[in-house]
Amino acid sequence: MINFKKDTIFSRAAREKTAKDDILHGGVLAVWGSPGVGKTTAAVKLAKYLADNKKNVVLVLCDMTAPMLSCICPPADLECEKNSNRPYGSLGSILSAAHVTEPLVKYNLITHKKMSYITMVGMLKGENEFTYASYTKAQAQELIESLRKIAPFIIIDCSSYIANDILSAVSLLESDSVLRLANCDLKSISYLSSQLPLLQNGNWDMDKQYKALSNIKSNHDIEHMAAALGGISFKLPYSDEVEEQYLSGNLLADLTLKSSREFRREIKKIAKEVFGC
Repeated sequence: MINFKKDTIFSRAAREKTAKDDILHGGVLAVWGSPGVGKTTAAVKLAKYLADNKKNVVLVLCDMTAPMLSCICPPADLECEKNSNRPYGSLGSILSAAHVTEPLVKYNLITHKKMSYITMVGMLKGENEFTYASYTKAQAQELIESLRKIAPFIIIDCSSYIANDILSAVSLLESDSVLRLANCDLKSISYLSSQLPLLQNGNWDMDKQYKALSNIKSNHDIEHMAAALGGISFKLPYSDEVEEQYLSGNLLADLTLKSSREFRREIKKIAKEVFGC
């Protein structure tokens, strides 16, 4: 029998199941964009905002080339015990199963010792896509279906190269909404023009995506980029404090500096528009 940590997302699920805000809002958000655009940063900060507002949220980190779980907060902050008879806490353990079930997903979710409203899953440090058996579209779909039953808010940090990443591709197609990030440069435009046809061939729903510019600096031509992208919904400014947290592997820390005020305001705006909270 699975024994989850006291006062976590799981122990609260039964008594909060009928909470009005969880019923009316929530859903699955996939965060995606060109390499180096700040996908993980945006995903983590959105998850933290929801957790800080006492919303149960699961953060899924898809990257199997450079596992991000160990890069978003100090390892000591994570409940990541090992079971001698079975691997624990890895996205690979879930996807390599013949069938992905809700109990299996719960078993491998990692809780945060200081933030009880957030749980995470991703590849562990030192793992890669060849550490586990290969998986198919079916397992990826089953994972998302299971997550929907576990928490009202799901944020999936997709990898950039969806042609070789089944989970990220499926997440973009199966999610309720997509936050599509782009930097203010030609590389982001080139990237998106090369990747979007892959999604269009999979019945990509253009209406469910929110386009956003990321890492905006004072010398960037926002209007030109907005026109190239066909309009934007959000503008995430560059922040020295955010970059410092990213470089130090502490993205779940609070943003306290005045210079980060606009970044915090935009994260709140995204959460309100996408999740209704």
